Amino acid sequence: MEAMSPPVPPIQPSQGTPSGPLPVSVAIEVEEVDFFYGPKQALFGINLRIPRREVTAFIGPSGCGKSTLLRCFNRMNDRVDGAGVRRGIIRVEGQDVHSVDTDPVRLRREVGMVFQKSNPFPRSIYENVAYGLRLAGERDKEVLDQRVEESLRGAALWDEVKDRLEDSAYGLSGGQQQRLCIARAIAVKPSVLLMDEPCSALDPVATQKVEDLITRLKQDFTVVIVTHSMQQATRVSEWTAFFYLGKLVEFDRTTAIFGRPKEKLTADYVTGRVG
Repeated sequence: MEAMSPPVPPIQPSQGTPSGPLPVSVAIEVEEVDFFYGPKQALFGINLRIPRREVTAFIGPSGCGKSTLLRCFNRMNDRVDGAGVRRGIIRVEGQDVHSVDTDPVRLRREVGMVFQKSNPFPRSIYENVAYGLRLAGERDKEVLDQRVEESLRGAALWDEVKDRLEDSAYGLSGGQQQRLCIARAIAVKPSVLLMDEPCSALDPVATQKVEDLITRLKQDFTVVIVTHSMQQATRVSEWTAFFYLGKLVEFDRTTAIFGRPKEKLTADYVTGRVG
């Protein structure tokens, strides 16, 4: 007989509210969101307000819904048959992402994404970064050159690749490829940058470079990162949301989540008693 999953703990609405006030400036608003994969419910009544131009980390055990919610922000879940938000509203910069007036392609330019495994295109380093710009209709070589350089500098990669922009992106190391994917994402100047475990396949040196980059990116972008590494969350984020079995258990300043959590389940998770 298949083992039953532990019951979803009762979550009061106040548990998604930080102990201190949120900044006035909010980039992403999530209101009472239920999400399903076919008949299976994956998210339960999520309420969350993500501050603008800060780093917010999503933590929790595998299968808790953190990547599912992340992919709701730019409707990447639309590509999964039978998947979707059944109730609630998600707004990015005030725009309802599921409104009939929202163009998913344009939304994904506004809400860039970096995946767990680096996925450079089989093109040159230059063309990887220029790809989104060309797709948006940019043809001016001078503009493209400028934006490619700006983006590679923004991804802390320019000095390493400036003399080989026409080389294949596949010739870069794993860490360089991930930073190239970040450069590609920021080239179209999104307002939000989503990162789904961007360092999970990297060695410690490459991980540190990406983490250093994340702390710089928040000057220009709202960054939301899914991570299984609680140490990484403490290093790069100002805010942390803890998910468990599809529910948001607690959201607060990262220092509060790891230093003085309000919920026992949060305390048990960050101290390793629940995994």
